[in-house]
Amino acid sequence: MGSSYLTSPLLLVINTLFDIYVLLVLLRFVLQWLRADFYNPVSQFIVRATAPPLKLLRRIIPSFAGQDMASLVLALLLLLVKYLLIRSLGAGIIEVVNMAAPIGSASIAGLIIIALAEVLATFINIFLFAIIIQVILSWVNTGGYNPVIGLIQTLSEPVMKPIRKFIPPLGGLDLTPLFASLGLMVVKMLIIPPIVFIALQL
Repeated sequence: MGSSYLTSPLLLVINTLFDIYVLLVLLRFVLQWLRADFYNPVSQFIVRATAPPLKLLRRIIPSFAGQDMASLVLALLLLLVKYLLIRSLGAGIIEVVNMAAPIGSASIAGLIIIALAEVLATFINIFLFAIIIQVILSWVNTGGYNPVIGLIQTLSEPVMKPIRKFIPPLGGLDLTPLFASLGLMVVKMLIIPPIVFIALQL
């Protein structure tokens, strides 16, 4: 058995755990930004899961324009630690929006910019998946209150609302989710690769 026998599962665990926690941190930032229902059970879970490190960071990182900058810094720090761990295990490449980012040869400044690209990609994915999930739930929802549906609607509305002004329902069919999803995917494809390319030049 080669060295990858244990390295590959370890890389999987590191990627999964860090990515899930970064997602929770960024979800907390977005939900605060959108003023989502704080008493929603899902919101409460996200707040409690991310509270310990954020309490420490907020002592030295103030809010800016009413936004929780500590959450953004925590996400960047977590991704930077993830890259360094991955690099220490001999893996030199990660994938960011279908683009190979050779973190093995990147400088610390380059790693920070790659982390910024991944944060932006995660933000876009949050809105993209919220729209997709809302469409699926609209097919199977039997009515009644569901805390998950409430948060999904909160996340998808900032993207869907402006598009509805230009694309009204056609024959009772709402095409807003389709155009919103396509728009988000195009934005991600146009914005993230140049940022990664810049990081590789440092």
